[in-house]
Amino acid sequence: MKKKLAALLAMSLLATGALTACGGSETPAEDSTADQTQTEGTEANTSAEGGTLRMGTNATFPPYETVDENNNVVGIDADIAKAVADKLGKELEIVNMEFDSLIPALGADQIDIVLAGMTVTPERQEQVDFTESYATGIQSIIVPEDSAIATVEDLADKTVGVQTGTTGDIYCTGDLGEEHVQRFESGVVATQALVNGQIDAVVIDNEPAKAYVEANQGLKILDTEYAVEDYAAAVKKGNTELLDQVNSALEELKADGTIDEIIANYIHE
Repeated sequence: MKKKLAALLAMSLLATGALTACGGSETPAEDSTADQTQTEGTEANTSAEGGTLRMGTNATFPPYETVDENNNVVGIDADIAKAVADKLGKELEIVNMEFDSLIPALGADQIDIVLAGMTVTPERQEQVDFTESYATGIQSIIVPEDSAIATVEDLADKTVGVQTGTTGDIYCTGDLGEEHVQRFESGVVATQALVNGQIDAVVIDNEPAKAYVEANQGLKILDTEYAVEDYAAAVKKGNTELLDQVNSALEELKADGTIDEIIANYIHE
C-alpha cells in the first residue's frame, strides 16, 4: 500500500512525498511505464464515466509507489495499474492520498480502484472487494544495529512504530496492545523516530524497509519475518463489474509474464 541519498536529505524529501527508491536511490522515471494524470489528495475527478481509471494510492511505499523528481507517482503498482488500464481501454489517473483515506475514498466514489501495497485482511474485506492477489509481501522489523531485539517475541514490552492503518498497525496493535504501538503518517516518519531513539522498532513491509535502512546508517532488518501476506487491488464493495474486469486483466498480465517483468524491474533478488 514502495524508492542513495544521505539520510538527512532522504528524510526531508520523503517526508514531503518525494520518496527514494528500493536500495535508497530515486526510482528512475524510465522504470515506470505509467503515463498518468496526477491528482493530489482526495480532490479527484469524481466522474465515473468516460475512459479513465482512477487509482488511489499512498506514494510512500517504495518500490510499489513513490514520487519521482518530476512529482509523478511511479513504481510497481503504478505500472501494474497502467497495464490494467490499457487492457480495459482506459486512461490511468493516479490520486495520491493518505493510506487510511483510501478505503473511504473508494466508498465516496472519489477513486475507482486502490493499488497501494494493500494486504487482504478480513476487516478490509468487509469494506471493499479485493481482486486476486498480484504480489506477496513480508512484514519486517527494523531495529538499531545494536538493539537487543532479535525476534518477534522480543517486541513484547517495547514501543513499536507503524504507519497508521497498515497491516503493521493492525498486527502490532493486536499482538502488543495499544500502549506499545506508536502510529505515524508514513514509514519514513516512523523510521526517523527510530533513528531519533523515540521508539524501539518499526514494523513495515520488507521492500520499503530496505530503502529506509539503506538511507539511514545504524539500522538493520531482522532476519525473522513478522508476517507474510498477499497484496491485491481493491474496488468499491459491490462493484462486481469493475472487479471482474480487473481480475480478467490481471489474469492476462500474469499469464503473459507482464506482472513478473514489472516486479523484476524494481525488485532485484
